[in-house]
Amino acid sequence: MIETYIMSSLREIAGIENVLEKELMKMHTSFRVGGPADVLVNIKDEQSLKAVLKFLDKQGIKPYLMGNGSNLLVRDKGIRGVVIKISKGFECVGINGNRVEAGAGILLSKLSSMILNHSLCGFEFASGIPGTLGGAIAMNAGAYGGEMKDVVKKVYALDMQGNEIEYHEDEMDFGYRKSIVQKKDLIVTRAIMEFESGVKDDIKSIIDDYTKMRTSKQPLSLPSAGSTFKRPDGHFAGKLIQDANLKGFSIGGARVSEKHSGFIVNEGGASAKDILSLIGEVKSRVYDQFGVLLEEEVRIIGEE
Repeated sequence: MIETYIMSSLREIAGIENVLEKELMKMHTSFRVGGPADVLVNIKDEQSLKAVLKFLDKQGIKPYLMGNGSNLLVRDKGIRGVVIKISKGFECVGINGNRVEAGAGILLSKLSSMILNHSLCGFEFASGIPGTLGGAIAMNAGAYGGEMKDVVKKVYALDMQGNEIEYHEDEMDFGYRKSIVQKKDLIVTRAIMEFESGVKDDIKSIIDDYTKMRTSKQPLSLPSAGSTFKRPDGHFAGKLIQDANLKGFSIGGARVSEKHSGFIVNEGGASAKDILSLIGEVKSRVYDQFGVLLEEEVRIIGEE
């Protein structure tokens, strides 16, 4: 339970309309599951974010951070504590020649369209990735041979005490679905990226091809968190799951997608427990049959 003094202080800092009590996290995640957070704070600008972080740090409260919840699974009992959600105030974009500076809250799909309109190439891979720029940088998101590390030149972030930090590309420690952002528990606020000039129609053609591939192979019509598992060395998670005869396997309202075995989907009415049980069963069967231990790509938080 969050004390009244802390609640009133958060409302004063972030605005009363931006501080929500007992907010169901299923309203904020693409899986559409998750119990209530004690407090959810929508952050509209960097100054408010700094102030909230500094205040919570003085109270000895470490918040949970989220973007648009596209890679997040919240357990059914919810989150005890404070959730900070990076909101629409972090969507500003400036394009100068081949350099693009963008706020962490902008959706990759929207940013991709803006980059396309300036006939810049190199971001086509990100056009269909769900989620925000900040989350994509944190996990070095990628698809179709491209990753965020290929385009990011500089990252602006805050630590949990609200201090500003800047990282150049060679300091980001990018790896497969990881970066220094995760290691040091940082919050990306904005980033500078660099692209090549190209022909708009050619760039759009590549994006259209990627879109067709996604819609034909991925279960985009059902709630999910994208690829449930990371790619194991020397293997593909979806292929291992399919070869373990788990395509279409379900527990409660959660199912291994029949369209793409690497996705677990909410068919309607699934609980977080259903999804977690299914994840556990998939990991167990794949390991028993192939000796490969799958690792979740989805971030799992909340009370057991």
